[in-house]
Amino acid sequence: MTVLALAAVHRRVPPATWACLLSFTAFWLAQRAADVSMIDLLVYRAEGATVRAGGDLYALRTTEARLPTTYPPFAALLFTPLTLLDTADMRALATLGNLLLLVALVRLSLRLTGLPAHGRSVLWVSAAAVWCEPVWTTLRYGQINLLLAVLVLWDLTRCPGRPGHRWAGVGIGLAAAVKLTPALFVVFLLLTGGAEALRRGAWRPPVRHACVAVAAFACATLLAAAALPYDSLRFWTRMVFEAGRVGLAEDTANQSLRGVLARLLHTGDPGPWWVAVASLVAVAGLGAAVTAALRGERAWAALSCAATALLVSPVSWSHHWVWCVPMVLLLGADALCRGGRVRWAVAGAASLAFCSYTLWWVPHGEGRLELGQNYGQMTLSALYVVTACAFLLIALTRSRTSRTA
Repeated sequence: MTVLALAAVHRRVPPATWACLLSFTAFWLAQRAADVSMIDLLVYRAEGATVRAGGDLYALRTTEARLPTTYPPFAALLFTPLTLLDTADMRALATLGNLLLLVALVRLSLRLTGLPAHGRSVLWVSAAAVWCEPVWTTLRYGQINLLLAVLVLWDLTRCPGRPGHRWAGVGIGLAAAVKLTPALFVVFLLLTGGAEALRRGAWRPPVRHACVAVAAFACATLLAAAALPYDSLRFWTRMVFEAGRVGLAEDTANQSLRGVLARLLHTGDPGPWWVAVASLVAVAGLGAAVTAALRGERAWAALSCAATALLVSPVSWSHHWVWCVPMVLLLGADALCRGGRVRWAVAGAASLAFCSYTLWWVPHGEGRLELGQNYGQMTLSALYVVTACAFLLIALTRSRTSRTA
């Protein structure tokens, strides 16, 4: 009877569900076999404990690596419930939560890119996406990148014609209050509103979207200031300007323009070179995003902005690049829609870049080994940046093609 019951269950459960469960189980076992520390999750818990104890949040150094607090004070407030859990339960719940957030990210990404977002598609893509390096590393460290990406995409995939759209922007605002990088989406929305006003006078939807995001960010930040006045004053007047607190610029895990330039120039501070290059990329990336938005291509607009934010940020650790999931899906959707070997090759190359773990094949670690990388090694440790720049180049090329068509 038991065998018959199991056979009946197997017939009722779709193959996509089995594939996703098998992939997630194998992933969980692989993480346990690798004895992952989830070190960032331990830092979050220490921040929450410091808030509860009334300690100095930005004097905190915790774990064996002596890691500091780098997020705004609002994030530390959100981390206080972690102090109610023991370490084992906290790690298990964080892993389960991140896996569920990955499924949510995939669903939102499919919806954004116009691909089928039904259950089977979501599960098949999730089963594969969990093995890409940014997602693996996010779960390895117990990071919150999937949560932030879901908050932003939840905002950007909402239809203005639906009831409740007036709350669109809350996700971006809250994400920016936890980690500042998503704030670039507010700039993108304001620029889009300005451009639409010049073209058609229809500036209100994106500007309203941006205003709601600013309001949500302000409310969260003021709440943190009321609860943690000293820490808030210290962060917004000093810590926010100290990029060096986050880590060494040349670290191979730093997949931003600043990190690539630091390794290329063999210096821990690329200085004006980074400012110049980041400014050019910011202008080009936001230009591509706004142009795509004006054409009604929400996916290209949103992901051009996301790629730009990660590129120009002083530090974009490899686990911040969970945005690779919707990027690769968009390139695949473009290849399906428009065809051509080149587009399929681009989508395949992007998938390989984020799933090959090449940035860990090069000298890295203690002793600042990244400063001695040769050109081949620097290329391998710059693949995320190269892929994102290629993505922006494709977005810009599409906009030029659309204007001349």
